[in-house]
Amino acid sequence: MVKTHDFNSIRPFEDHEIHQVFERLKKEKTFLELISFLYPNYSTDDFLNNLLRISSIKEFQFKVIYPYVKEIIKNTTEGLTSSGFDNLDPSKSYLFISNHRDIVLDSAILNILLLEHKFETTEIAIGDNLLIFPWITDLVKLNRSFIVNRNLSTRQLLESSKRLSSYIRHTLLEKKRSVWIAQREGRSKDGDDRTQISLLKMLNIAGENSFCTNFDELNIVPVSISYELDPCDYLKAHEFQIKRDNSKYQKSQKDDLKHMGTGLKGRKGRVHFSIGKPLSGFDAINNIDNKNDQYIAVGKMIDDQIHANYKLWPANYIACDYLCNNSIYIDKYTQSDRLRFESYINEHIDRLENPDRQFIYNTILEMYANPVKNSKT
Repeated sequence: MVKTHDFNSIRPFEDHEIHQVFERLKKEKTFLELISFLYPNYSTDDFLNNLLRISSIKEFQFKVIYPYVKEIIKNTTEGLTSSGFDNLDPSKSYLFISNHRDIVLDSAILNILLLEHKFETTEIAIGDNLLIFPWITDLVKLNRSFIVNRNLSTRQLLESSKRLSSYIRHTLLEKKRSVWIAQREGRSKDGDDRTQISLLKMLNIAGENSFCTNFDELNIVPVSISYELDPCDYLKAHEFQIKRDNSKYQKSQKDDLKHMGTGLKGRKGRVHFSIGKPLSGFDAINNIDNKNDQYIAVGKMIDDQIHANYKLWPANYIACDYLCNNSIYIDKYTQSDRLRFESYINEHIDRLENPDRQFIYNTILEMYANPVKNSKT
């Protein structure tokens, strides 16, 4: 069993640590530049003075993170809606497993919605590939994020998975705090949302009971995140083109920063978060002899809710009709919707240098069409 002090390298900060972190942050030039960009109506000195008056993580989230994310929602969306919070009990902790569209906003908006529905915020799983500067690590750990280590050797990966599995179970069962984690490593680039079996295997490592009891203890809640428009769709499609032409291509830290910035600032249309029902019925999996098939069955339980609860927009139906060269879903959108979506795609493709236009166009259509296809299976 991993001891709690073994979590120090990955855990979020606690209340008693925040002022040490604030003192570090106020000396970081790039952090101060970010503050000037994010909060143009504040002088940096005023912001730092207010920061130093904060005495808890909860207060930091409410006074710093909450208003900024609300401003993003106001300025870059055409409205945020949600459903399914009546499936939850405020006295319980949950493992929220969601599809993954935006690097920053998926978990940030979920926490906004939790606060507004009188729930505690979650702890957030974040890959260390995004922690480009030390101050970014400080900032995300102030926002109740814990670190998922990537790109490790086989031996390191096993140790890291054990620690991560133990930490998630410790947070849920002992700290009684909810956790958010994406259903797969990295965002879904093609809109085909599937839970990675490797994630489920990691979650089970620290379980000390039967397969079914271990998963029942986690109190898993699938979450469907649906953006009407994905600001990064053309960047994701271009990445597919680059990988098609260069199999050795690896996305750089600069690329990650560009995706984060585009996701924050780009228009998203309407946004809907659907909270599923806590998973139950694991006992039926006892009848499955093969362990890997058991994991596949749990993954299907999660995916079925994510697909069924996904809010479909006109763009999704238009893309599906275009790809299949038919008009099956023509009653789901108007001529105005169609012209708007066509203009949107062409505008995004025009932002790229030397794109393979037909390839990018079809790839973007696939992204928007796949949620429709999944909702029917």
